Amino acid sequence: MATVKIKKGDTVKVIAGKDKGKDKGKEGKVISVKDGKVLVEGVNTITKHAKPSQVNPKGGIIHQEAAIDMSNVMYVHQGKATRIGFKIEDGKKVRFAKSTGKVID
Repeated sequence: MATVKIKKGDTVKVIAGKDKGKDKGKEGKVISVKDGKVLVEGVNTITKHAKPSQVNPKGGIIHQEAAIDMSNVMYVHQGKATRIGFKIEDGKKVRFAKSTGKVID
């Protein structure tokens, strides 16, 4: 299994996607990462029609984020989109920004 370069809580920028460029260039915080897809706050929103339930007694129209492929987002480091690399520091594997060479975590 490949190492995940983007994690929950990271700030990312959308670099590609369908929707005629509507979301391209938007930045947001990663809500979740699963199976090579990411949910980004305020990006790729969809409209769902929900039936009334115990959780949502009125039902109605719900707006929520849809998943984007991880290849369509880039990590934002110091205000710029950058690629991420891995290196060993003090016997521990860490992520670093390729544009600056600085360790992320």
